[in-house]
Amino acid sequence: MRTSISDTALRQLIEREAKRAGFAAVAVTRPDAIPLAPARLAQFVEEGLHGSMGWMAETLERRAEPSVLWPEVRSIIVLAMNYGPDTDPRDLQAMPDRAAISVYARNRDYHDVMKGRLKEIAGKIVARAGGDVKVFVDTAPVMEKPLAEAAGLGWQGKHTNLVSREFGSWLFLGTIFTTAELVPDEAEADHCGSCRACLDACPTDAFPAPYRIDARRCISYLTIENKGPIPIEFRERIGNRIYGCDDCLAACPWNKFAQSASEAKLAARDDLRQPRLADLLQLDDAAFRSFFSGSPVKRIGRERFIRNVLIAAGNSADSALGWPCRALLSDAAPLVRGAAVWALSRLVTPEAFSALALEALKAETEQDVIAEWQAALTQAEPARTQA
Repeated sequence: MRTSISDTALRQLIEREAKRAGFAAVAVTRPDAIPLAPARLAQFVEEGLHGSMGWMAETLERRAEPSVLWPEVRSIIVLAMNYGPDTDPRDLQAMPDRAAISVYARNRDYHDVMKGRLKEIAGKIVARAGGDVKVFVDTAPVMEKPLAEAAGLGWQGKHTNLVSREFGSWLFLGTIFTTAELVPDEAEADHCGSCRACLDACPTDAFPAPYRIDARRCISYLTIENKGPIPIEFRERIGNRIYGCDDCLAACPWNKFAQSASEAKLAARDDLRQPRLADLLQLDDAAFRSFFSGSPVKRIGRERFIRNVLIAAGNSADSALGWPCRALLSDAAPLVRGAAVWALSRLVTPEAFSALALEALKAETEQDVIAEWQAALTQAEPARTQA
């Protein structure tokens, strides 16, 4: 039930509490403000551009329309938290012996940081205005980016991420669904113009057209969502990116107005700014869990993580990494063993690799790993012959 608080006073309360909680911006939209989103999302899924993310197809109807997710919603409050880096994350590409971890994952999991604060704000809204609320931080089927655009916080750029004239591409989004009738803000216009910096920056050509992404080619998908071996065609282009990729975000010219994150829990940990590949290759399960405690990196598990580090090691041209990679040939996880094969094929001589392969194939029983050895041998043989 709505109390007697005025719309102006309620809006002031929301803005004041959002600022107090560390949010950089807040705006309001209606649940019916994204009428084009359902068809676009359906096409994305129908074309298979979501890859193995089956949950997108399973939640399609609820994700496309907020009122399907919660029929009682009357207004949606969209809040943005700045996580801008203090240096260009692409600088790490010049340090092949180091690991590049996406800016958003260099400290605490933003879901944990934001959700509690959203709940506090939502609680104060109910206390002053009555009604009911629900809080979401991107793990629920909510299309935050179109809603943020409709609320005026920014626009979805050609890289499909939100762009803000004030914060560039570095914003986390959360929403508060409420039964309160709030005056909506005006939608933001698209300010990309003819620029295609984000599209041209993508190492794996993941954008078939402006405003469209093929997740199956995206390094963030390949290193995080993809549970199997990384397709050979993308391995070299991944470089030393072991968890996510920021290239399209960092390339956006609007970042010239961006600010570095003021929230301490989102500022990069010193040991995650440029960790050594050699150190990461030695993490067993317990050490992995300890090192990434509280980090979003932890959610992919040690096997996928070491797979990614091995790909980066194979791209490093650092022969000193051959020994830790060789040790992982006997790892319990086939996914890790297969990635170690590829890394070693690029770090040792063709003769040494051929000798390793002959010995390993006698004991290996996992077909995927055997296929990795055979594929790598095919590449090594011409080099050995030419030598």
